[in-house]
Amino acid sequence: MRMLLAGGGTGGHLFPAVAIAEQLLRQDKSAQVCFVGTARGLEAKLLPQLGLPLELIDMTGVVGRGLRGLVQLVPKLLSSLKRSWQILQEFAPDIVVGVGGYASFPVLVAAKIKGIPFILHEQNAQPGLSNRILSRFARRVCLSIPGSGGRIAPDKQVVTGNPLRQGVTEVDPSLPFKGKLLVFGGSRGAHAINQLLIESLPLLRQRGVDAEVLHQTGESDFTQVSAAYEKLGEKKTRVVAFIDDMAAAYTEAQLVVCRAGATTIAELCACGRPAVMIPFPFAAADHQTANARSMEQAGAVKMLVQAELSAEKLAETIAELWQNRATLQAMAAAAARLGQKDAAERVIDVCQQVITGS
Repeated sequence: MRMLLAGGGTGGHLFPAVAIAEQLLRQDKSAQVCFVGTARGLEAKLLPQLGLPLELIDMTGVVGRGLRGLVQLVPKLLSSLKRSWQILQEFAPDIVVGVGGYASFPVLVAAKIKGIPFILHEQNAQPGLSNRILSRFARRVCLSIPGSGGRIAPDKQVVTGNPLRQGVTEVDPSLPFKGKLLVFGGSRGAHAINQLLIESLPLLRQRGVDAEVLHQTGESDFTQVSAAYEKLGEKKTRVVAFIDDMAAAYTEAQLVVCRAGATTIAELCACGRPAVMIPFPFAAADHQTANARSMEQAGAVKMLVQAELSAEKLAETIAELWQNRATLQAMAAAAARLGQKDAAERVIDVCQQVITGS
């Protein structure tokens, strides 16, 4: 199978695509994969490190740009369509997999024009703009969350789950004793969460939470957060810009503080880890709040609304959970019940069915 994977930008879109590609290459030694993304996305940094081929297009997002932004987008869209056509011509894929993000749009439009079949993978509880538009032409739409297809034609919907990075599915679901507090805000970090943790940590210590902390800040806040913890005299907090080995981080985690992106949710469920979720309030269609609410209703997380959140409230929430192991274990078990560890294989099966017409 020759598979082209289109999209990216953030880890939420990119990591499922990487999981699909790596699984295909493991199970089919003759398979070939190629990614299409942008120089500004996470894919430009991560894929070369993984040894996975990447072609670039010069595309930008649409949401929130206004009329002037839309006018300025037209030349980039036309250029991206032309480049996407060239990539499809050169790589000649059997199938294209769109994983969301603005980079996927011109590639899938070009695939439609060329008559190359494509499927979509939707990670979130509410489909993004690109996937909503392109679902009309997709052969199948793979959903991470049951019932999240919205207006997508029911006969195209397939619930596969969200493909996970290598190693995450092997994490021991048993909650560790004296584990770490793991904090991250997605692949690029989250400034609001970073600031809240700086202010909350002294309050947590006052409440008797003596946990080791692993805090992923993102590149932009790394220096500031590191300096703040040093000023506080923190000896049990490790600050990193990016966590390369998420499987190891989840293995050691007793509680997670995080955003509510679809990939984060899938990983928490696969690993069976409880979490305090602070959804990103400006996500498209507020999909992170919908994601977190569904997890909270399942008993797997505690959701906190960023606009209503203070350092005191966050410290209180973390401390109450940390000091009640029975609650943490119940949340972990609830998360694990939602886990789908074979999502990448399911997506590949869908691709094979589309290629063969079965």
